[in-house]
Amino acid sequence: MAEQKIISIHSFRGGTGKSNTTANVAALLAAKGLKVGVIDTDIQSPGIHVLFGLKPEEMHHTLNDYLWGKCDIADTAHDMTERLGVKIDGQIFLMPSSIRAGEIARVLREGYDVGLLNDGFHELLEDLALDVLMIDTHPGLNEETLLSIAISDALIIVMRPDQQDVQGTAVTVDVARKLNVPKMVLVVNKAPTSFNFVELKTEMEKIYSCSVAAVLPHSDEMMVLGGKGIFALHFPNHPLTMEVKRVADIVTM
Repeated sequence: MAEQKIISIHSFRGGTGKSNTTANVAALLAAKGLKVGVIDTDIQSPGIHVLFGLKPEEMHHTLNDYLWGKCDIADTAHDMTERLGVKIDGQIFLMPSSIRAGEIARVLREGYDVGLLNDGFHELLEDLALDVLMIDTHPGLNEETLLSIAISDALIIVMRPDQQDVQGTAVTVDVARKLNVPKMVLVVNKAPTSFNFVELKTEMEKIYSCSVAAVLPHSDEMMVLGGKGIFALHFPNHPLTMEVKRVADIVTM
């Protein structure tokens, strides 16, 4: 992959497995030798740092510090490569948001300059010489989310196969089309293994007129892992991992 890419991962509501999908795609891309950044812009309810085993007390700087002028965006980068538990050919950096209640409350109370966030995305690509920057967005549609989608080279929309997500995802797809995102794919997550995945994929593509990159099965192993690590690296030959690899390949083509 020659050119740098910004990939946003979004869902209309929480609980879809968006952050897990982000972390697994990022890890698989890094395993292929790419230099990958993951930024947690879900400032109101951050959590992707847990998957990488980064504790709050280890966060020397967070995205919050950057947004409030306390540091440069590159200062928020934490090299997670050695924490993955397996040796990979690439590198992976995490830019976490603060988990401290006071800082989350400040965001809710005062907001932040989303234009500064936009600048930060491009600075990260340059300062860290990234191949891919993955943006773990806040669920739903707000100014920050719209900005992230608008500047992305690719958008992954994660949904569950239930009626709430079916309706909400339709709104997200429509907005993304209006923002002229170059590449948009759906990932249907947590699908019951009793479903016919081929029929489900066909149905979703018909509803949204949008490609479904993968249907990810509900996994007991994922539940047992419980967010303590990157699933695709712990279970490299699992059917779920094979599907996530398809997503990683499609969005970086």
